Amino acid sequence: MTSAAKPPQPDFIPATRMRIRHTMLRVKDLERSVDFYTRLMGMKLFRRTDNEAGKFSIAFVGYESEEEHPAIELTYNWGKDDGYTIGTGYGHIAIAVPDLYGFCEKLGKDGVEIPRPPGPLKHGGANVIAFIKDPDGYMIELGTRQ
Repeated sequence: MTSAAKPPQPDFIPATRMRIRHTMLRVKDLERSVDFYTRLMGMKLFRRTDNEAGKFSIAFVGYESEEEHPAIELTYNWGKDDGYTIGTGYGHIAIAVPDLYGFCEKLGKDGVEIPRPPGPLKHGGANVIAFIKDPDGYMIELGTRQ
């Protein structure tokens, strides 16, 4: 598909455009995760809900308006404090940052695990990337490509 091609739109919702709304991550400590994504990653907390009947709490975070841009839904299932197995199907979230080396230095000082320090792609290409882990071990790719 070329960049000029428009993605097909279903006939049943012609007045709207399709978009990614959010990605959900299950977390074992909602406060710690919200702190990581807001204070360290610079996201905004859009909203938080505690659901007594369902025994869960959710928080939505992101960089721009949730109505226009994707968000991350952090879900804490009450009593599930031992965490989750991430599995082999999950890959990573990718976030573009303007100063990758400086940002990784700051995160390292805050104790964030950086399993792949900043550097060029190993198999060619001009992009520079790094990988960090959030408090639950989810991988986040940081890159310079906007």
